[in-house]
Amino acid sequence: MNQAWRVSGTYFESCNCDAICPCRRTGGAEGSSSTHGLCDFALSWWVKNGHYGDVELDGLATVMVGTYVDDPKWIPWQVALLVDERASPEAQAALADIFLGKAGGTPMANFTTSIGDVRAIRPAAIRLDHRRGHERIEVGASVNVEAAEAASEDGEVSCGIPGHDRPGTEVHAKVLAVDEAGFAFRYAGVCGFTTDYDYRS
Repeated sequence: MNQAWRVSGTYFESCNCDAICPCRRTGGAEGSSSTHGLCDFALSWWVKNGHYGDVELDGLATVMVGTYVDDPKWIPWQVALLVDERASPEAQAALADIFLGKAGGTPMANFTTSIGDVRAIRPAAIRLDHRRGHERIEVGASVNVEAAEAASEDGEVSCGIPGHDRPGTEVHAKVLAVDEAGFAFRYAGVCGFTTDYDYRS
């Protein structure tokens, strides 16, 4: 597909780094390598408003899970993408193209050039809560992420995935658990980040 598109909404992620994740910008200072040299993560986007050409994407959700290592540098991300099972096949394909970077635009500029191996793309029952202080990602028995208290002031931290122009709030994560497409990890007391996003072609 090669269409004009735009998606905007809220974003919440967690990874196994200590809070504040050293990959982020804090107070304008550039980030560095991950805490442990290995990053296991779950990322979620709630599309409040969106379209891909004539395909409406309002209210749909997408979750990406995966891993990468810092050293040797530039090892590509290995990921699996879960798209909202409530969406039509056309909308599911559009979500995959957008969030894997096949549609170009903002995601390609921000993060998708880091993706190497896509282990799976599948529809799933995704439940997101992006309310401040209640952030959560649930995908059946595959993904469970729950935020705890804030680890930064609002607007102090930014992340390259939603874009450094969208500063947000670092949080602690009670749990980050994934069992999907060969990714299997579980952590407690790690980091998370919440903000909004606005991607376009």
